[in-house]
Amino acid sequence: MRKILSGFLFLGLIPVANAQHVTSIVGPNKEVDPFHYSVVKRGNFKQASVSSAHPLASMVGAAIMKKGGNAFDAAIATQLVLAVVFPNAGNLGGGGFLLARKTNGELIGIDYREAAPEKASRDMYLDKNGNAQLNLSQNGHLASGIPGTVAGLFATHAYAKLPFAELIQPAIDIAAKGFVLTEKEAASISSVKDGIARFSTQPTAFYKPTRWKVGDTLIQKELAHTLERIQQEGAMGFYGGKTADLIVAEMERGRGVISHADLKNYTAKLREPIVFNYRSHEIISFSPPSSGGILLAQMMKMVEKYPMSKMGFQTPESVQLMIEAERRAFADRAEHMGDPDFWKVPVKTLISDSYLQQRMNDYSPGKAGNSKEVNAGVINESEETTHLSVVDAAGNMVAVTTTLNGSYGSKVVVGGAGFLLNNEMDDFSVKPGVPNMFGAVGGEANAIVPGKRMLSSMTPTLVLKNKKPYIVIGTPGGTTIPTSVYQALINVIDFNKTLGDAIDAPKFHHQWLPDEVMIENGFDSKTRETLQKMGYLLKDRSSIGRTDGIRILPNKIRETAADKRGDDSVAGY
Repeated sequence: MRKILSGFLFLGLIPVANAQHVTSIVGPNKEVDPFHYSVVKRGNFKQASVSSAHPLASMVGAAIMKKGGNAFDAAIATQLVLAVVFPNAGNLGGGGFLLARKTNGELIGIDYREAAPEKASRDMYLDKNGNAQLNLSQNGHLASGIPGTVAGLFATHAYAKLPFAELIQPAIDIAAKGFVLTEKEAASISSVKDGIARFSTQPTAFYKPTRWKVGDTLIQKELAHTLERIQQEGAMGFYGGKTADLIVAEMERGRGVISHADLKNYTAKLREPIVFNYRSHEIISFSPPSSGGILLAQMMKMVEKYPMSKMGFQTPESVQLMIEAERRAFADRAEHMGDPDFWKVPVKTLISDSYLQQRMNDYSPGKAGNSKEVNAGVINESEETTHLSVVDAAGNMVAVTTTLNGSYGSKVVVGGAGFLLNNEMDDFSVKPGVPNMFGAVGGEANAIVPGKRMLSSMTPTLVLKNKKPYIVIGTPGGTTIPTSVYQALINVIDFNKTLGDAIDAPKFHHQWLPDEVMIENGFDSKTRETLQKMGYLLKDRSSIGRTDGIRILPNKIRETAADKRGDDSVAGY
């Protein structure tokens, strides 16, 4: 049923097992109770574990593995539950990347990034005077790329063990019968419900006249029916039939451009992962159309020749070095990175030792760099995302990062289908030199072309130590994703921190333009002061990302950690 041809995964009409025989694991007195649950930040598990953006999603993933599923089964089920319980980023209407390593050493990269519709064009967001209209690329129907998530889930199922009908059932149950909101979720939905009502053309489950409160129950009947169609009809339960009709009708009401042909022709693609070494660790991350893997390789390799551990954790010396690596990597991102099916990305050169050594030739310890002087190297050759990490009892490792791009995506709920659409078109270069919602600047490499996939920052990452599974990690956060993963890995490898402490440590971020360093709350005051004296412009900001990861200890224990910054939670056994 699954054909691989030139890196494309053709899904077609995938048969789905009869859902009538699926036993639910969701409900009172069952493995997962949507009305009684709690956030668990850290846990050590003997066999298998999940870390994700929501307790119910992690609990379902762990329960699926306990029932006999593997890490791929858990990744599918966890993503589907996130589409129900984490509407600001979990999704059916977005896309993402899956990176995995099977126990036999096989590496798998599945790209289900959204793509530009056939009616999209290079200058579609420019007015008659050539000015960028970012309101159109960031909100409303025209902001959406073709969704890839469902194609990605079915591509993943080729490596799973359990019937798809069983993996989607928990999400159906939670959508149909509801779940109670945490305090953070209630505040989040309340803050956006009026915006969703404004941009959607029909009533949605997210609106009520009063504010949502902790303990309120969110029921999503239309989303449950959409999930049931996928359960019964496979991928074509989304890309064809009634769901496709509902998507196209929503587009027509809101002057969007996604068509039946766009949906029918969408395919997930296989990508060869980025692999590099750092201090005797093998790092595996995602390749273009994600910039994440290249950026991670560049930043880590640029600092590798320096004695990081002697410099010390978040001292002025170590932070300055890491900032300057970030600056140079993001300059390259703007110039050289895009969808490899449309733009020749010089991957080998960008992560080569000789190139990266040359990139740091103008690094001056104790003195701030300047982005007017640091440009992309010369080569002759999206913040509401969510991440989940899974390790099963056999040692299969799966890292998945998915996104709607901005929080709640385009703010458009598909009428009658109950899910939010992405605003990923903003991740293209709407106009060369004009920053997107995350401040990222791009050029010709990331220009809009029909069928093209917009450049991403998602960085699902795996680490091997002594050729054995060691770390699964990733985070949301737009352009802060690669720097968050970079800092977490440096914190573990160079500064010997536990995974939880490495994830929770205050973060900093530089992305070339704007020429400033974002500093998270709680950052060391002496280091801040010294960086300012060096000449850095520091900008305070609240939380950066929500990193979730698993580290396999020498005794095989799965040290599992969820970021303190949200409702992220771990589960396992």
